[in-house]
Parts: sequence; structure tokens; C-alpha cells
Amino acid sequence: MPTNPSRPPDLWGGVDVGTQSVRVVLVDDHGALAGRGFGTLDSTRDGRVHEQDPRQWWRVFGAACRQAIGELDPHRIRGLAICSTSGTFLLADRLGRPRTAALMYGDARAGAEAEEVAAAGAGLWTSLGYAMQRSWALPKLVWLLRHGEPALRTDADRGRLELLHCADYLARQLTGGRVATDWSHALKTGYDLDAGRWPTEVMDKLGIPAGLLPEVVRPGTEIGRVGRAGSDHTGLPVGTPVHAGMTDGCGALIAAGSLTPGSWNSVLGTTLVLKGVTATRISDPGGAIYSHRHPDGGWLPGGASNVGAEFLRSWFPDADPHQLDRAAARYEPSNGLVYPLVARGERFPFVEPAAEPFQLGSFVDDGDRYAAVLQGVAFVERLSFAYLRGLGAPVDGKLSATGGGTNSRYWCQLRADVLGREITLPRVPEPAFGMAVLAAAGEGRVSAAAERMVQVADVLAPRPDAAARFGDAYRRFVTALVARGYVDADLARLATADAEAG
Repeated sequence: MPTNPSRPPDLWGGVDVGTQSVRVVLVDDHGALAGRGFGTLDSTRDGRVHEQDPRQWWRVFGAACRQAIGELDPHRIRGLAICSTSGTFLLADRLGRPRTAALMYGDARAGAEAEEVAAAGAGLWTSLGYAMQRSWALPKLVWLLRHGEPALRTDADRGRLELLHCADYLARQLTGGRVATDWSHALKTGYDLDAGRWPTEVMDKLGIPAGLLPEVVRPGTEIGRVGRAGSDHTGLPVGTPVHAGMTDGCGALIAAGSLTPGSWNSVLGTTLVLKGVTATRISDPGGAIYSHRHPDGGWLPGGASNVGAEFLRSWFPDADPHQLDRAAARYEPSNGLVYPLVARGERFPFVEPAAEPFQLGSFVDDGDRYAAVLQGVAFVERLSFAYLRGLGAPVDGKLSATGGGTNSRYWCQLRADVLGREITLPRVPEPAFGMAVLAAAGEGRVSAAAERMVQVADVLAPRPDAAARFGDAYRRFVTALVARGYVDADLARLATADAEAG
């Protein structure tokens, strides 16, 4: 049937709830951006504690939705999907009202519980190719039921509570009823991706009631429709389909269109996340890598480091980043080294809860210090690919970059230089855009929707002399990590060989 040229095109919504903000985009079937909304979030960090207020998510999400819709006809919106940080969840009552703060991806209180969870499901975690970490949702859930307010245990036993990942909470508020989660958000909560079920035998050992956990579906599945209260809050029409989303790293991968085996996407925002595509699952005895299931088949291995742009905000809170980029370009390499951890503890490319940020050497000025931070993130990125290569992952395919770090053209070029490979920049490098693509795909192939909707903005090639310029600084960076016991001899050899080859 021919299309009506006078009829405005359908729109698809994508939502990304990150550490610092909520972002909403509206795009058409060919990926053209029609609307954008944004709002900031607060976090509480105190030692190993990292929390957010889920009620703030909802308030900011409503305002961001209305900003994105603006003067558009909201009835053009045919569906939306939501992504959020991996391992972030809360406990709510049966009406979806929060009973706890949201424990964030970086919350590290559940050290003892992580060991217990690892032992309770040792065989399962090994078969799924990963190791439980203290920042993952399942150990934190065990911690919360034991150390949260006393009424939590009673309510959990009586089936009065439900676990909601961040994206689930917003979907529940939108629809007005309980919703299924997706197998991406459920991974760190202990979902068995092979059997397609919650491992009740493990949950029973840990004292987790079955009724606490949500139903799990494939990403893209319709999980409900916007209700009256959700519509009044957001401006989305009643009846708008809400589709199951994925975690933010997977959303960025979709936004980049990097969905074929061998492709990788590097998300640089508050932290650094690498996500790739493989035909078979990559297993990592060290626990730094874990593999999501690809909605189209195959696997999405990746890991998340605690280095990232948030470190820049702490060192240079009021500076003009574009001016500092120009200043940093004078120091290639920097006179010093910086390991720019956002908080204590590292998750990738090595797991070390005691890891601390450090700086070595002296700096001429702020431009030199700024350069050291940019280069430190790039060195961690390069070390991460060495680690992946050591696990047998194919890493030589297309590499794309997304996240807020792509706002710095200089930083993107620096990363291409340090990595010694081309970096593709998509036109809309945001996980929210990936969720719009996922909503458009629905239960169909996500790769087909991405092929239609994702557009390339630029491709950056490494400068010819870059490998020699940064090689020695990279080796000294790795040596500093080895000296602190963060990196073992095997990874150091891989990194050294990588540097010499570069």
C-alpha cells in the first residue's frame, strides 16, 4: 500500500537513565531525530554506598518526555523502550511504590554476600561464563534483605515486595501495573540465560522468595501500555506500547549499529563500557567479562570499568572542556600518568575491589594534568582490548564509540591514536537512540531496524605517528598497575606484546 506523503512519519521513543541524567529521544523509522529531552539526576556516594532516589527518576523522566514531545503530535509515537545502568535495582511494594533507595551499579556493600552467592550457584555461574561480583544485583539483594530495615524481611516472606530494575520501575509507573523485565537487566540478578528461568534452587539457598522476582522476556517484547496516570505525567498518549529494554551498554551498542560478530562499541560516559558481538559466548574465569544474550541470536560480551569522564568533573569542575582539549593537545604524551578511577574498586579489565586512583610524575599545568586523565582512560581502553584478545574474543572488527565522551572530538581522536585503529562515530551516539531502535524492531530483528535507522557521522583514523608517541607511556601505565598488584603477569605480557606490535 502506498504511503501518504502528507502524513507525518511514525515516531519511536528511547529512554536512557544514567548516573547523571535521564535522556529521551524521539526518532522516525529512518533514524531522523524529531525530539529530545534531558534532565539531571543526583546520586549519593559514601564509601561503598552508591544510591539514587527512584522517585527522582520518575519526576525527571516525566519532564524529559514532555520536553522531547514539545510541539509534536504525541499520537505519532508508536512505542518506546527504556535502558538503565546494569545491576541497579530497588525493592517496591505491590503497588510499585519504592520501599528502598535504588542500589546503584557501583554500590559495593555486598562483599560477604557476593562470596556466598558465588558458592550457592557456582556450577551455574561457571556454565554462564561469569563470576558474581559485589556490585551485581543478586549479592546486593541478599545484603538488602538482611541488612535493610527489619520490615523488609517480613514483607518479602509474605510476598509483599517486588524487585524492580531501574527500567522496570519506570515502565511500571508508565503502565500502572506489574511488568516483565528483560533478560539483559536480569543478568546480574542471577537469571539463567541458557535455561530461560530464574534458578529457584539457588534463590532458595539464599532465602530469596520466588514472588520477589519479575517475569523475564526477550528485549523488544511489548510489556504493557501507557496508562492514564503515566500519560498525565509524561504527555505520552494512553495506550502507547512499552517495550522491554536492555542495559545501557547494550543500548549504546544498538545505537552504534554494531550488531554483527566481531564488532565492538566503546561507551565513554561517567564510566567506560565495552560491548561486542560474538557468535559464541566468551567465558572469563577472572569475572571481568560477562555476556548478554543478543536479541537476534549469539552473544554480547563486555565489561564495565570504573574509569571515565566523572573523574574530569571532580578534578576540573568549572573548566571549559573545549579549552582544556586544546591545552591537552600540547602534551602528547603527558609528563605524568593518571589512573582515573571514579571511585575505589575496579571491575574491568581486572577485578580488584581495593583498587585506588593514582597519579605519577609532575605536571606543567592544568592542560598537562587534563591530558594525563584523557590518556589514562584511553590506556585502560587499550588494556581492555588486550584482555579480551587473551580470552579469545574477536576484537578486530568495526569499532564504534558512543556516550558523552564523543562530544570531545579531540578525545575521540586520541583514543583512535592510542588504540591504533579506526573509530566510527554514529550520528546519534546515545543509548536512548538504541532504545528507540529496539522499540521500532519490537519482536523483529534488531539488526534490521538498526541497519535502517543508524547513520554514521564520521570515521576517525589513527594519526600515523601516534603509536610511537604513546607506546612508552602506555607501557609505563601498565607497569604501574602491575606494581600495585592490580594487573597480573599474564595480562601484562599481553599488554606489552600489544604495545610492541603497535
